[in-house]
Amino acid sequence: MTLAKKIEEEIKIAMKAGEALKVSTLRMVQSAIKNKEIQLLKKDAGLSDEEIGDVIKSEAKKRKDSIEEFTKAGRTELAEKEKAEMEILKVYLPAEISDEDLERILKDGIREAGATREKDFAKVMKASMPILKGKASGDRVSAALKKLLGSL
Repeated sequence: MTLAKKIEEEIKIAMKAGEALKVSTLRMVQSAIKNKEIQLLKKDAGLSDEEIGDVIKSEAKKRKDSIEEFTKAGRTELAEKEKAEMEILKVYLPAEISDEDLERILKDGIREAGATREKDFAKVMKASMPILKGKASGDRVSAALKKLLGSL
């Protein structure tokens, strides 16, 4: 079953169960997928599971950013709603790689790029991100790389 079909089925199940938040969150994802199909001129063909995964990652990142902003502004009720939506979205995201694997890949990237100082950050990211795409979030990769380059 494709990811789009799975989301469609989950909406039906959530509607029958009366889970309003899950229904609204998944409909929002469905809408984002439709918008991406239109943007990429794939309305008839539809998006691949990988492209749908990218849309869901984007939506999850929006939730993460909103949580930070709402927390800063003292709007805990809105931050809690965003956290609940984020938990629903996590089910559809692929699992991220472990910290050990991330560090190993970044160390390989450091060797490949010949990095010797913190200013080589961009070179290492360019070498490592094709391998890490979809396996770890950009902010997690960035933080780990800064830590590794800081210890050189």
